Amino acid sequence: MSTTEVQPRGTKPLRSTPASKQASTKVKKTPKAKGAPWWTPAGLANHFRLYWQLWIMVLPAIILVLIFSYGPMYGIQLAFRDFDVSKGITGGKWEGLKYFNQFFKDPMFWQIIRNTLRISLWTLVMGFFAPIILALLINQISSKRTKTFVQTITYMPHFISTVVMVSMLNIFLAPNSGLISKFFGGADLMGTASAFTPIYWMSEIWQHAGWNCIIYLAALSSIDTALYEAAKIDGAGRMQLIRYIDIPAILPTAGILLILNMGSVLGVGFEKVWLMQNTLNIPASEVIATYTYRIGILAHHYSYSTAIGLFNSVVNFIFLVTANKIAKKTSDTSLF
Repeated sequence: MSTTEVQPRGTKPLRSTPASKQASTKVKKTPKAKGAPWWTPAGLANHFRLYWQLWIMVLPAIILVLIFSYGPMYGIQLAFRDFDVSKGITGGKWEGLKYFNQFFKDPMFWQIIRNTLRISLWTLVMGFFAPIILALLINQISSKRTKTFVQTITYMPHFISTVVMVSMLNIFLAPNSGLISKFFGGADLMGTASAFTPIYWMSEIWQHAGWNCIIYLAALSSIDTALYEAAKIDGAGRMQLIRYIDIPAILPTAGILLILNMGSVLGVGFEKVWLMQNTLNIPASEVIATYTYRIGILAHHYSYSTAIGLFNSVVNFIFLVTANKIAKKTSDTSLF
C-alpha cells in the first residue's frame, strides 16, 4: 500500500530543485578589476579601490624598494657625463661612451677581469658543492643530539664579521708564527699572490657552507620516509639511497640557487678582498670592486667608476638571464 503526502489546503505542493540547477549555482567570487590593464594609471586606481587593504600592507615595502633600489638608478647617468660636484648630477657635460672605452683600454682591464673571474668561479663552484655534501652528510647522522651539535658548529662561522674573519686569517697565516704557515715552512701565505685565491674561497666555504646547507636540509626533511623504507626492502644501500632519493630531491633547489649565484659572477665581495689585500698579493687580488673603489672614491673619478660599476651590473645580468634560459631548456627549474 502506497502512502501519499497530504499538503495543507491552500498551499502549493513543494518542488525539489533540479540537480542541474543546483550544479549551476555560482559561488560569489572576489571582485576582479575590470576595464584598463592593471599597469596603467586607470587600472592601478581601479585595482587599489578593490584591494586597498592589500595595498596598505605592501606599501612600506614598496616605499623602501623605491627609495633604496630604484632611487639610486638616477645616478646611472654619471657613467655618461663628465661629473662635476659643483654642477650636480645633471650639470655635467654629456660624454656618451667615453668612460666605457677608457675602461676597456685601461692596462688593468684584463688583469682585474681575470682576477675577478678566477676568484668568483672558484668560490662559485666550491661554494655550490660544499653545502650539498655537508647537508647529505648531516642527513646521515641518526642521533638527534649529534646532528644538532654538528649543525651548530657549522652554522657558527656564518655570524663572524668580515673584519674578525680576516683578522683570524692574518693570525693563522702569519709568517713563522702562524699555525697554518708552520706547515708550509713559515711562508708568508698572505703575501703570496698565488695563494690568495685558495685562501679566499677556502675561508668562504668554512664561513658559509654550514649556513647555506640549511635550505638543502629542509628539502631533505620533506622526503617521505616511505621511500627510504621501500628502497631498503629492495636491498638499497646507503650510497644508493643518497644517489636515487636524496640527490634528486635537492636538485630543483640546487638549480635555483645556482642560477641566482650566476647573477653575481663578477660581484666578488669588496670588504673581504680589500681587507686581505696588500702590496705583495695585489697582482692576484685586484678585482673590479676594489679597483672601482680605488679609482672612484680615493682618486675622485666618479664618472669613470660609475661606468665600471654599470658594466659589472650588465655582465652579471647577462649571466643570470643566460643561466636561467639554459636551465629552462634543460630542466623544469627556472626563475622566470
